[in-house]
Amino acid sequence: MEKMMMDKNEARLEVARKEMVTHQLVARGISDQCILRAMATIPRHLFVPERIRDAAYQDCPLPIGYDATISQPYIVAYMSELLKLSKNDRVFELGTGSGYQAAVLAFCTKEVISVERVPELVPVALGNLAAVGTTNVRVLEGDATTLAADYAPYDAAILTAASPALPEYLYPYMNDGGRIVVPVGDMYVQELFLITVLQGKGRVEGKGGVRFVPVIGKHGFAEGG
Repeated sequence: MEKMMMDKNEARLEVARKEMVTHQLVARGISDQCILRAMATIPRHLFVPERIRDAAYQDCPLPIGYDATISQPYIVAYMSELLKLSKNDRVFELGTGSGYQAAVLAFCTKEVISVERVPELVPVALGNLAAVGTTNVRVLEGDATTLAADYAPYDAAILTAASPALPEYLYPYMNDGGRIVVPVGDMYVQELFLITVLQGKGRVEGKGGVRFVPVIGKHGFAEGG
């Protein structure tokens, strides 16, 4: 009986995942086929706390503890699509969280280097990634704004937390033509930017208003505000 209930719950969550892709992503203009396959395949509910798994496929961010969140599905897809990923890309991610964004990126690329500053979230992300069979993500603990150099160069970079300024410190670590997606602003409201790094300089395009938790670190906000 218990196994039957678990199977029914998994089936229900699978239906919710497919509906998420259809109604939240495709219907709102997401067209990158690899991103759509990734989000149709990866069980997002395994990346949220068990007590709120029923909400995993809702059109909103969710808390994962330690003042961190897992982003709204559409934002995950939109930011990933802006990076124009390919199978040979190496990607740098600031802010691993529970690992979901990294799993989506890894589905469409060669390797993801992801850095998380909250020590308690590192084993959570590693466990989640292992549970879904993702093997091409390297999760590091520390200040991502200072660790990028250690595994450079990158073809793409994504900041899943709000930066107080354009992350020019990343430009030297990007391959020519590399793409960076980053929310920039204060601690409450930001604008999403796509930066294309060409000969060490950034070509910047605005992509709309967003709201993220802040980057904490040398090139971010000071801890505690």
